[in-house]
Amino acid sequence: MNAKIDRRKKYTRMVLKDSLMELLKVKQISTITIKELCELADINRSTFYAHYSDQYDLLYSIEEEFIEDMVVTMNEYNFSKEEEASQMTEKLLEYIADKSDICQTLLSENSNIHFQKKGMMITKQFIFKNLMIGNKLDQETFEYISIFFVSGSIHVIKKWLENGMNKTPKEIALILNNFINKGLSDFR
Repeated sequence: MNAKIDRRKKYTRMVLKDSLMELLKVKQISTITIKELCELADINRSTFYAHYSDQYDLLYSIEEEFIEDMVVTMNEYNFSKEEEASQMTEKLLEYIADKSDICQTLLSENSNIHFQKKGMMITKQFIFKNLMIGNKLDQETFEYISIFFVSGSIHVIKKWLENGMNKTPKEIALILNNFINKGLSDFR
C-alpha cells in the first residue's frame, strides 16, 4: 500500500512540476495562479496544497532538485588543477546542454533570481576554487573578481541556450576559460 501511495505522490509532484515549467515558458512566476497550475496538472487545489504551499515553493523544489542533481554529477569529476578548469567547465556545460529545456526556463525572466544566484555559487565552487588568482589576492578582491566572472559566465550560458546551443560545450568552455585566464587580449 505504501508503494502505491508513494507512486501517487511522485506522479502528482511530477505533473505539478511539469505544469509549472510549461507555464513559466509563457508567464512570470508572480502571475501564475494555483488554479491554473491545478487545471493544467488536472488535480484539485487541496492536492496541490498537500504537497506545496504556493507556486514559489513548487519552483524552489524544482530548482533544488536540479541543483542537487548537478552537484552530484559534477562531484563525479575530480579536477583539481587550474589547467583542468576548462575540462570542469566543459562538463558543466555538457550537463546544462543535456538539461537545456529546464535550465533555459529556470534562467528565464519568468522565473525568479534564486536559481541564478544558486547557479553562481555552484559555478564558483566548481570552476573558480582552483584558480591561482585566488592565492594572489585578498579575499574581498577575489570575491569581487569571481562575482564578475561568474555572473558573466551565467549570462553567456543564457545566451548560448537562447541561440540553440549553436556552439559545442567544449567551444563555450574554451571561450569562457580563455577570457577568465587571459581577458580580452586573447580575442583581439
